[in-house]
Amino acid sequence: MVQLSGTYDKGNITLDKKISIDKPVKVIVTFMDEDVAVVNNDAPRNRFSFAEGREILKNLKSSLSDAVIEERKEGL
Repeated sequence: MVQLSGTYDKGNITLDKKISIDKPVKVIVTFMDEDVAVVNNDAPRNRFSFAEGREILKNLKSSLSDAVIEERKEGL
């Protein structure tokens, strides 16, 4: 694992040092200031459809909550 510092400004992250990586890698970004607010625009709640939700989950063999827990464990 490599740890680098940098600056976030208007949606862009600029690293303090250059790094060479040949493939896509996962990263963790930690904001050091406590007054940063996270805005979640991933789920357009005004367009939620119960029918679409059922369609998405039709092949799920376990409960949705169990699947979410497993997905979060895998992300650790």
